Amino acid sequence: MIVFAVLGGLLILINAACGIVFLIAAFMDEVWKGVLALFCGVYLLYWVAAEYEHEYKWYMIAVWLGSGVIGGALFRFSGSAMGWE
Repeated sequence: MIVFAVLGGLLILINAACGIVFLIAAFMDEVWKGVLALFCGVYLLYWVAAEYEHEYKWYMIAVWLGSGVIGGALFRFSGSAMGWE
């Protein structure tokens, strides 16, 4: 199921791009917040939900988390459908 692998890979790339945008914003806010967000993903999620200010903040969070979950599931499904485990 190469389609699932490609689609999952694209969603994972979207997830990574959103994460990088949030990480850059955390560094622009305060350097220590950026460093903490870099090494602790849970803090990045907290920082984005609590302190990040953007008109489309909740849509961006939904795309970030949704693309990671759905992309990971599709990528995993493509491997198990091909017999990889």
